[in-house]
Amino acid sequence: MIVQKYGGTSVGTSERLISVAQIIEKACEKEPVLAVVSAMSSYVKSEGTTSRLLHAADCAIHQEDFKPILLQLRDFHINTVKECIKDSNVHKSVQSYVERIFDKLKQFLEALTVIREFSSRSSDRILRVGEKLSASILAGVLKDRGLKGEYIDLSNIAPEGYSKVSPKFFTALESNLLDLLSPVVKEKKVPVITGFLGEIPGGIIESIGRGYTDYTSSLVAAVLKVRELQIWKEVDGIFTADPKLVDQAKVLASITPQEAAELTYFGSEVIHPFTMERVTRANVPVRIKNTFRPNEPGTLITEQEIDRHVIKNITAKKNITILNIGSNRMLMAYGFMAKVFRVFEKYGVIIDLIATSEINISLTVEKSDRLGELIEELEGLGDVTIYKDRAIISMVGQKMRLTTGISGKMFSCLSEEGINIEMISQGASEINISCVVENKDADKAVQALHKRFINSDGLN
Repeated sequence: MIVQKYGGTSVGTSERLISVAQIIEKACEKEPVLAVVSAMSSYVKSEGTTSRLLHAADCAIHQEDFKPILLQLRDFHINTVKECIKDSNVHKSVQSYVERIFDKLKQFLEALTVIREFSSRSSDRILRVGEKLSASILAGVLKDRGLKGEYIDLSNIAPEGYSKVSPKFFTALESNLLDLLSPVVKEKKVPVITGFLGEIPGGIIESIGRGYTDYTSSLVAAVLKVRELQIWKEVDGIFTADPKLVDQAKVLASITPQEAAELTYFGSEVIHPFTMERVTRANVPVRIKNTFRPNEPGTLITEQEIDRHVIKNITAKKNITILNIGSNRMLMAYGFMAKVFRVFEKYGVIIDLIATSEINISLTVEKSDRLGELIEELEGLGDVTIYKDRAIISMVGQKMRLTTGISGKMFSCLSEEGINIEMISQGASEINISCVVENKDADKAVQALHKRFINSDGLN
């Protein structure tokens, strides 16, 4: 059995929805398939169902008219049903369900105009609507094509009695998933599951993030111990660099889970990091595929060595800030680092890279609404110097740990291009070498390194 996860843009229009149904139909000829879907979306996130639902909620809280947004969303989904489902009985059933969802949503938003309070629980109740709509419609399209499409709503799957997300919470959640899905799988149906997996303590966005549908698919794949998790996107797989930036960028046949995690963190949107962690523990390989080019093999994320290249990817993470904190006390000041890190924890600011000496800490952070407050408190611990508009350039590859001289060659390459390096860091895993340059040099740095290490096959 395989789990196929489809993002919002994959099911964003009638044509795309039918393409997804055709992919599922073809896959079912070989083995059972379970589909997980996001809310329907265009290529622009702000125009997607999820963003518009949150906008409607914001209007309701501020006592503004949310009805035009709701009407637009309703018409879009109803028209999709009409265009994709020809069987009158299936059409009637799905359209009736869609209309009921919007009726309940309208009542809930009207209540928000009175309450004027938007809690994490309210947010989750709004967010789940998008996945309920897309999953129910896709299940209907599959039935219309003669498959046993079975819509499964995970909105109430989260275990109760937990005030925060914890390992015990997810263990209980996985148990609930297994109990719900096992009977459906045995009946040889084609389950179409909502990517939204219930009201999570603290809210699904805060606890997991906008990529929560990726995580849902990983949980499903893990508990059912499937052969493969496929994540269908609008790209052929994972490239050696951003193909919009590097014309010669190639699709990787495979990468390891550790490499995928590094890429996700340092600028390349592969899949949600929680997803990687869960399927890795369950020993389920992940394949990235293109919805619009289904015959392409994609990229397999697996521990097995398929792609033997030393360096797999060169990426840039732009618009970061360097903070240099120098202790204002004597050498060996006790607890200096601990105090610095406690300040970052207090303001919820995540550190990307870090380099330390006895009395100085250099680190990089992304933009944050609380960065000003953080810097002000850090100034009580030492002298703080700030460098904005910087970029992290990273080379990722599991075999780098076994290859000498890569760091020197990387820095020499950048130096030959006249690019100044302001900070250097190598991860403890030794599969990522990173440095910081000015934003304006980031693209040139990626292009130069790709030409040196990948195009010319310098180390590979």
